Amino acid sequence: MKKVTIIISILFTNFIISQVKFEANVSKETLGINENLRVDFKMNKDGDNFTPPNFSGFEVVGGPNQSVSNSWINGVRSFSKTYTYFLTPIKRGRFKIGQASIEIEGDIYKTSTVDVLVTEAVSSSLSPNNPDSIVSDDLELIAEVSNRSPYLNEPISVVYKLLFSPKINVTNLSEVDAPDFKNFWSQNIKIPRIEINRTSHNGKSYNYVTWKKMLLYPQKEGDIDINPLTLEVTIDVPTSRRDFFGNVIYSQTSNKVSSKKVKIITKPFPEKNKPIEFNGAVGDFKIFAESNRSELSANESFQVELKISGSGNLKLFSIPDLVVPSSLEKYDPEFNENVKVGLYGMNGSISNTYTIVPQFQGKYPIPSTRFVYFNPLEKKYLKISTEELIINILDGPKSSVVTNNDDSNVSSKNILSSKGQFNFIELETNLFKIIKKQSVIDQYFQYIIIFIFFSLIFVVLALRFFFLKDSKSIDNNKIANKVAIRSLENAKKYLGEKELFYETLETCITGFLITKFNFKNTDLVTDSIKQKLTKIGVDKNTIRDLLKILNTCQYFKFTPNLEFDTSNDYKKSVELIMKLQNFKL
Repeated sequence: MKKVTIIISILFTNFIISQVKFEANVSKETLGINENLRVDFKMNKDGDNFTPPNFSGFEVVGGPNQSVSNSWINGVRSFSKTYTYFLTPIKRGRFKIGQASIEIEGDIYKTSTVDVLVTEAVSSSLSPNNPDSIVSDDLELIAEVSNRSPYLNEPISVVYKLLFSPKINVTNLSEVDAPDFKNFWSQNIKIPRIEINRTSHNGKSYNYVTWKKMLLYPQKEGDIDINPLTLEVTIDVPTSRRDFFGNVIYSQTSNKVSSKKVKIITKPFPEKNKPIEFNGAVGDFKIFAESNRSELSANESFQVELKISGSGNLKLFSIPDLVVPSSLEKYDPEFNENVKVGLYGMNGSISNTYTIVPQFQGKYPIPSTRFVYFNPLEKKYLKISTEELIINILDGPKSSVVTNNDDSNVSSKNILSSKGQFNFIELETNLFKIIKKQSVIDQYFQYIIIFIFFSLIFVVLALRFFFLKDSKSIDNNKIANKVAIRSLENAKKYLGEKELFYETLETCITGFLITKFNFKNTDLVTDSIKQKLTKIGVDKNTIRDLLKILNTCQYFKFTPNLEFDTSNDYKKSVELIMKLQNFKL
């Protein structure tokens, strides 16, 4: 029985040893984007036709290296063969190391997949004597922040500079991972060309290049982290060897370098003396209101431009609404933006241009418009206002409610059109009672007359409502067409200047949509445009062409180096507006 047990044990051991093992091992399952990953494909029996996975999400920087171990211990043979790869991640995310395959004794074996998580850059864990660590000591990517404790919507700049020792040469740079600037409004500031300059950092002399400039406006109170930026740097490193002429021989290598995480502490707006009208405007501004006409006739139109200019977050707040008397018919405004974005913030102006049509003659005041903003330098709220405008309507129908202009005070008053206009009314009567027997018809005749009278009033009011609606629609169409024609003529002047052309063309199309179809500024997005134009019967091809030209305007405004065809885009825009003129709400 004892011998049988020994034999069974030996057979069981041989069975276990004879099993083929083929597995994949990684040096770490979580790594920073600036770290490398080692992957070992290990087998306990020799095989042929080894096929590695495609390593999606990684770049192979070393391997395959092959190693074989063959040993005998207590008469038992131990064999292992390993294929090793060194990988560097391309981007952040969760990736799978796919299945590798090999043929062993006529059978195909595959490894299991391995999950690997690539995170943001981490502090280097290389040993001081590692060659890559030596190169890293000569490289540093720093993030220079203009202000680490701004107010909400106060601009800050971040400039990324790559510092490198004068003894090494940087031959190529590429961005591996960039921060998403979550909780910031961000704008990349274009750098015309990369230039090498000299600076001193931590007591050492460096060459440096400015790689990236960002303008940020914090949109959240409290702590906000700016994650590291990671660059792939190709470097020529001097070796101890020299060529025939005694010049140092350089060896080329690549390395990843990351900036440090930056913490921004955003201060909230002061609650003390905070005006109700404050809508988040931060900076230093002025406000103006200007009319293109001060005297005209009823049913003629004039325009009032309400403009805010200065420096601050001009793209991040809305202009106050213009208030006009009820006797003036105000149309939705045409928005104009002339804002330049630089490293130190936004400068320029934004404006709303209102088309207004008076109904009756008289003098009408357009009250001053108040605007409130927060000045971070003075740390207080400031209130500014436009001057009051007086519009004199010379001809047209008279209204029982007219306006008077008394020096500094303009108010609406109900006044009589003339004296003694009610003198025709008798104040005394000479009546006597008439007694007459009424029939049944006579008794109900007065009710019939009253019913007919009120029915006629209802019909007249209904007809007047529909005629006025059609009249307003016609006026709206005329105004929209005039706005479009004037804007297209302006765009045509800039056919040779790409940025001005596409900016003017975009303003033309959006202004046409706002005036003709009552779009709001918030409706000028793809889904809203599709929905509203489809509802009034515009065909899909016209909507598609309209969205395409709007996207082209946005695209070419911010991509100055690409080829463009302003003449063709102008021609398409004219055709689109001609088509859309045939549709009504």
